[in-house]
Amino acid sequence: MLFVCYPKCSTCKKAKNWLDEHNVEYTERHIVEENPTYDELKEWYVKSGLPLKKFFNTSGILYKEMQLKDKLPTMSEEEQLRLLATNGMLVKRPLVVNGEYVLVGFKESEWASCLNVINKKDVYTEPLDYFPKSVMDILNEGNN
Repeated sequence: MLFVCYPKCSTCKKAKNWLDEHNVEYTERHIVEENPTYDELKEWYVKSGLPLKKFFNTSGILYKEMQLKDKLPTMSEEEQLRLLATNGMLVKRPLVVNGEYVLVGFKESEWASCLNVINKKDVYTEPLDYFPKSVMDILNEGNN
């Protein structure tokens, strides 16, 4: 599994910690030092099933400086993918890529589901006396 991130990004740090806490194996890739290529972005976009706009870091400084909010609607998908491939700071992060899916941004519940991770808080830990009496317990009461 490939984990594409920007190490200084707080969301990427949170996602990396989450992966480590859940013992998920991954290869880390610095999104600025090794920007995704046009071909990679195109493949990830198709595989993700998401709108292409979801691959843009819309809260990033570069996105705002380039006024992409106004420009993207008039650009073709080809142009948008080529633009994303020019600078890793334009790409939404973190990204998780494997043979089956692409996750864009960090949403813990989505990651847990796709990565087949059980969160400790989701595991039922009530004491056994919480459960109702068994059928045998009920039948045995009648014999007393």
